[in-house]
Order: sequence, then C-alpha cells, then structure tokens
Amino acid sequence: MPRDKHTVSKADIDDNALKVLNRLNSSGFEAYLVGGSIRDLLLKKSPKDFDVATNATPNEIKRLFRNARIIGRRFKLVHVLFGRGVVEVATFRGTEALDDDIKTNERGMLIRDNVYGTLNQDAWRRDFTINSLYYNIQDSSIVDFTNGVNDIKLKQIRMIGEPEKRYQEDPVRMLRAIRFAAKLHFTIESATAKPIKPLAHLISHVSSSRLFDEMTKLYQCGEGEAAHDLLVSHGLFDLLFPDAAKLLKLNHTNAQTLTKLALESTDNRLKDDKTVNPAFLFAVLLWFPLRNTVDALINEGKLDPLPAIEKGMSIVLSKQCGITAIPKRFTQVIREIWLLQYRFQKRQGNRAYHLLGHPRFRAAYDFLALRALANDEDIELANWWTTFQEADDDTKKTMVDAINASDVKKPKRRRKKKPSTPPTSAS
Repeated sequence: MPRDKHTVSKADIDDNALKVLNRLNSSGFEAYLVGGSIRDLLLKKSPKDFDVATNATPNEIKRLFRNARIIGRRFKLVHVLFGRGVVEVATFRGTEALDDDIKTNERGMLIRDNVYGTLNQDAWRRDFTINSLYYNIQDSSIVDFTNGVNDIKLKQIRMIGEPEKRYQEDPVRMLRAIRFAAKLHFTIESATAKPIKPLAHLISHVSSSRLFDEMTKLYQCGEGEAAHDLLVSHGLFDLLFPDAAKLLKLNHTNAQTLTKLALESTDNRLKDDKTVNPAFLFAVLLWFPLRNTVDALINEGKLDPLPAIEKGMSIVLSKQCGITAIPKRFTQVIREIWLLQYRFQKRQGNRAYHLLGHPRFRAAYDFLALRALANDEDIELANWWTTFQEADDDTKKTMVDAINASDVKKPKRRRKKKPSTPPTSAS
C-alpha cells in the first residue's frame, strides 16, 4: 500500500524507533515498524509503543546496539534502551520446526518458539490481522499480507489461521482478543469468538505470573468496564476470579454495583492521565469474597473479628495468587486497603487523626466512598470522612469531639470462665 493510499506519516513515529530502523537498514538488514503502532496510527490514535520486526537475529541486533539486551525464553526478543524508553525488536518468525527450536506440550501450547523466517512467514505467525501490518520507512509503504487494513475499516478482531488451534497454542490470545475489542471498540469476528467459551478452561494452564500481567493490561486498557463484560460473557471471568464470579452469578447487587463503579472510576482516571494501582481493582474484585470468608470464620466461633480478618485476607489472597500471581508489593497494598475499611468506624480520641496520616488513607478512602455508593457502607460515614480530611484543625477537633460525646460506652461483659476438667490418667 503506497504512501498516497494511507495516512501513516514518519512524523508520527517515535524518534528512537526511527533510529533503530535506520541502523538496521543501513547495516544491510530488513526492518519494519510492526503491529499495534501502525494499527493505532491508522485509527488516528497515539501509539503507546513502537515495535520493530527484522530479519536480523537477536545476537546480530545486540551487536549493533550497545544499549540492547536479549529477553524472553519462549521467543527471544531484544529491548533497545533509550533512557526510560524502550524499542522492542523481534526477529521474523518462521513456520517450520527446526530441531528443538519449536516445542509444544501435550495440550498443544507453545513452550518454545525460536524459529526464524521471512517477512511473509512472520505476518502469518502473528495473532490478529489488525496487528499484522508492517511500515517500511524507506518508501513509506504499508505491507499487509493478511487483509488487516480492511479489518480495521470493518472494526473487527479476526484471528490469523484456525482460531481453535491458535488458542490452543497460546490461550492468552483469548484475553488479547477481548482486550483489543474493548480498547478499540471493535467486535470479535464470529469465527474468532466462537471457540473462546469452549476453550476458556485452557486459561488455567497459563502461568499465574503471565495471567497477572495480562489482567492488569486488560483492566487498565481504558475500557475496563467493557473488557470485564466481555470476560464474563465469554466464560473467562469464572476461571480467573472464581469466588467473585459466584457472587455475580447470584446477583449480589452490592458486588455488581461496586465492581461497575470501580471500573468506571479506573477508566476515568486513565482518560485523565492519572495513575492507577492494580492493587485497588483486585481489592474491589476480592472484597466480597473476603467479607464472606471473615463472616464464616467468626460465625463458626473459631476466631474473634481481628484475627478472622487477618486469616481471611490470607485465605482469599492465597487462593487468588494461585490463579493470578499478584506480586507482594500489591498484596500488601490490598491488605492495607481492606484493614482500613474496618477502622473507618473507629473515630474516637486520636484514632481519626492517626488514620488520616496512614500512607494508604487516600486509596482506602476512595474504596470506602465506592462502597457507600454501592450501599455496602453508610453514606454518612463516607461523608464524614470527606469533610474531615478537607477541614481545618478547629473543625476537625469539633467533629471528633462530637463523636466522643455521642459514644456511649457500654460496660464490657465478662466472659465466663470454662470449668477446668481434671486431667485423665493414661490407661
């Protein structure tokens, strides 16, 4: 497709990506801008990343760039570093197995894929047609082997090759199809969508760390609410968040409302270029499973409230981490957000001041506000904390004094001591 037939311009391409392309080309290699950046430019969007595909091997690329490092095991890639920026460079993938360079397991999943090939072969090895576009900076043309430009015009996600086989090779492609459909406001083409629900169970064979990364991308794509709805409708949410899915299936109104509000809030923050912590959304999705677990521990008479909360958090997070390996730096934030929910009611004395100074106060307060909107907490409590954190010192003191005055302390009931039973002699 020559330059006069498309809207992609060199002026829209990242300078660092152009440097990589120019050096590879001047060194005698083929090199093209590839994938999502071309798709986004055709859609008049600003690409997040600019990736390069070339016939140079990873070792040859590394020799050309002192600021490069080889990463990956399943398929080796090269990251060329420019300060905080990264240009990812991949060698063209081939279609034929050579020795042990390509391997699948008993389920048909690719576990190693380091077969190199030609530009044509690489195009047919990519997942979706809209991601299989190449831009040649030498003549400003777009190379399209798979009719991807037409699918962009039709606003549809279409798998390259046989969808069922491609999902078996890499079940994460199901999540990618959903993410792209939600993010781009595209539909998933019928033949591409049909196998997802029957093959959804394959997602449980993907590494938990990779699933965490994919779920973070999906829920932070800027259209998290739409992505969530697609996850549910295609049967993937049940496998990724089984306890939360059970509550949603039971039409747990508060859980449904809280999830919807949190996803809307996340999407709005991303649109406003604000930071988003993955821990917050995981805390939302697992909040009601935590509540149920804590209540069960208390009702069974095994534990008092605080130990029940601590144990409940460990149970819920351990189970979820077995599916999506949430890094410790995020599980700690989730725990703190949850614990503060139980402390918001306790405002007597200096407790409100101490809570206001907690490093997770803001995230926990936002969580409380969403819970109040979802009828999971008293709206008056949320309003009190809204006013308190913005008030001057005198107003804060007046508010706390009012709480202290209204707090009627009830006499503590002494627990009856159980009669001690004499030790029995061993027979």
